[in-house]
Amino acid sequence: MRILFVTSTRIGDAVLSTGLLDDLVRRHPGARITIACGRPAAPLFVAVPGLERILPLTKGRYARHWVRLWSACIGTRWDIVVDLRRSFLSWLLVAGRRYRLGKSSLSVHRVRQLADVLHLPQPPTPWLWTLPVHQTSADRLLAGASPILAIGPTANWRAKIWRAENFATLIDRLTGTNGILPEARVAVFGAPGERAQGQLVLDAIPPERRIDLIGTVDLLTAYACLQRATIRGLCTLRRRRISRLWACLAQARTVIMLPGASRGAWYARRFRLPR
Repeated sequence: MRILFVTSTRIGDAVLSTGLLDDLVRRHPGARITIACGRPAAPLFVAVPGLERILPLTKGRYARHWVRLWSACIGTRWDIVVDLRRSFLSWLLVAGRRYRLGKSSLSVHRVRQLADVLHLPQPPTPWLWTLPVHQTSADRLLAGASPILAIGPTANWRAKIWRAENFATLIDRLTGTNGILPEARVAVFGAPGERAQGQLVLDAIPPERRIDLIGTVDLLTAYACLQRATIRGLCTLRRRRISRLWACLAQARTVIMLPGASRGAWYARRFRLPR
């Protein structure tokens, strides 16, 4: 069996779609899976069971990226094609079954909309797969016995960013003598280009308890590190807004969600996490 799974360009949206992919993997063991996604999201899928190919999409003029994708897929008879980009691709390929994302609604949670693609009664929980190298790297980076507080103080849009001094106060309260994680180490996450945003937060953490992961690890290693954090999900707090990347990575595991982070400037209701 061959499955073509066409998902998002943005990392956060791609993570949310992994629950749907996980459902396909579980229901069709042994299937050979091809994933088409944006280049930024491609590293998320390197450990998917049954992975045959990843086809990174780089947007081109006059929708040429879709022509390139069609050219890469036209020679295969697909048993299942799942198109979460609402393109015409699925209709231009030989396929046994086609599933296509319907029109989006700002009032419906994204994973509920994704569940409807495969007619699932319950929204599928986002899920990421890792390789041993990711787990080994996380063990090395976070080696030690003390608990870990995971923080993601950066974002790609100013409206999502909580002030560094607020993060510093929060860290002090949680890891201070009377906090819930006294003397905990603090792992700070961020993308390679977000060093300047996160530096003020890093500077507020005592060197012996600071774990600097801004721009130093790939996405799946960051995910493996989040798995080991005592509290994760604090990285999603952004002055009543959510940084989608870290929120979605955290959502792929159990999170502790802070009150007041379910609304935002960009319809966060569609992407909110369980509290």
